[in-house]
Amino acid sequence: MSGPAAPRRAVILDCDPGTDDALALWLALASPELDLRIVTVAGGNAGLARTLPNAAAVVGLAGSVVPVVPGADRPLRGAFAGERAVHGEDGLAGIVLPPGPPPVQAVAADAIRELLRAAPAGAYTLVGIGPATNLALALATEPALADRVAEIVLMAGAWGEGNLTPAAEFNAASDPEALDILLASGVPTTLVTLELTAQALVTPARIAAMRRLGTGACLRAACDIMSAVPPSRRLGGEGHPLHDPCAVAWLVAPELFGARSAGLRIECGEGPGRGRTYIDRWGKMPTGARITLPETLRADGFFQLLGGRLARLP
Repeated sequence: MSGPAAPRRAVILDCDPGTDDALALWLALASPELDLRIVTVAGGNAGLARTLPNAAAVVGLAGSVVPVVPGADRPLRGAFAGERAVHGEDGLAGIVLPPGPPPVQAVAADAIRELLRAAPAGAYTLVGIGPATNLALALATEPALADRVAEIVLMAGAWGEGNLTPAAEFNAASDPEALDILLASGVPTTLVTLELTAQALVTPARIAAMRRLGTGACLRAACDIMSAVPPSRRLGGEGHPLHDPCAVAWLVAPELFGARSAGLRIECGEGPGRGRTYIDRWGKMPTGARITLPETLRADGFFQLLGGRLARLP
C-alpha cells in the first residue's frame, strides 16, 4: 500500500509574461504538487499593458480560475526597460492566445498581503519569475508577514556574465532594490540563475519531441512560443534558454537538480554594475544573505517533465 499523498504546496506566483513565463505558468497549473492560489503580474518583459492580459490568457487557455492580479508597472526606482528582442512587442513572440478572463480588480501587493495575513506560519511559497517588485512591496510594507512564507524561489541573477548588461541578469537588473528587500526578509531563498537555466536549452529536436506528446491547445501554444523565440547568441546560437520554468521545476522535481548553499549580495548602486548578483559559492564573502543555489540540471528529465505536464492541459 502506498502512503498518504504529500500535501500540496500553496504557491503565490509572480510573473511578467514573457514567453518563458507562459510556459512556467502552464507547468505550475499542470502540476498537482502545487496549489496555485494567485498569479500576480508586473510590467517587466513588455509593460503591464501587455503582461497582464498575457497572464490572463495563459491561465484561461489552461481552463483555470486562478485569480490574476495586476501589480507594479514600474520598479521601485526608474522604469522597466522590457526585453522585446526576445519576447516581441506583445510579450509572447507574436503567438496569439484567446483572451483570458478579466483580471481581478485589486493591487498585487495588497492581494499577497491579504493571503498571507489569513495563513499560518510557513504556509506559502513565493515564486518570482519576473522583477521582484510586487513581492518586495508586499513584504516591505508588512514585514511581520515574512513568517507566513516557508520559501522564496526566484529566477534571477548570475554568478558570471549577465544577459541584460555584462554585469546583470534581466530580472535582477530590472529592480535590484526589490531583490535586496526579499533577501533581507530572512525567508529561505532559492535563486535560479542564468548558469542553471542555460542548461535548459530549447532546441528544434526538443520542441519536436514535445509536439509529439499531444494536441492540446496549451502544449501546442507552448511549442509555438518556443519555436518563435530567437536562438541565443550568448549560448552560441544553438537554441535559447528556458529560464522561468526551471524555478517551477525546482519545486515539482527537485531530484532533477544539484544544489549548494551560497552567499549573495546585490549591487543596487548606479553605474555598469547595477543589478549584479555577487554569488559566493566558495566561502569568500563573510557578509550577505545565504541562499540555496541550484547549479546543475538534468536537462532531458526537465524537458520530459515539462512536456508530460503540459500534455495534461486542455
